Amino acid sequence: MDPFAVIMLGGTAGLVLALYLLGRMYPGSGADVLDWQPTRSPETEAQNDVDELEQLMAVANRRRRRLGQEELTEDNLDQLVQESSAERTRRSEEYLVDLEIEQMVEAKNARRRAKGLPEITVQEYKQQIEGESP
Repeated sequence: MDPFAVIMLGGTAGLVLALYLLGRMYPGSGADVLDWQPTRSPETEAQNDVDELEQLMAVANRRRRRLGQEELTEDNLDQLVQESSAERTRRSEEYLVDLEIEQMVEAKNARRRAKGLPEITVQEYKQQIEGESP
């Protein structure tokens, strides 16, 4: 092996090993070196989240009262979020099914063109699928 390559690889490996050992042997952490402290405690963050949710609900309920709608509670909001998530999932699944059918029709039409047969539409393919399923 070329001596230059050995020196370069050995030097790089030595540098990586030295940095690793320095990180493992140093007493303390990077936060100690930088004298870093979190700005707020986790308890304060949790309380801020609760306060923020209460403020948002108060504003939303004020608006809903003006429009003559019933007020939101936390349970109602959770239910709305779950319904929205379920609707989003349903739409995503429908889109993926339609996309898969379009890809199947495209592949089927490529084979039909190679055989000299007329192409079929997505609607015709869906009717074929529905006719085959029990």
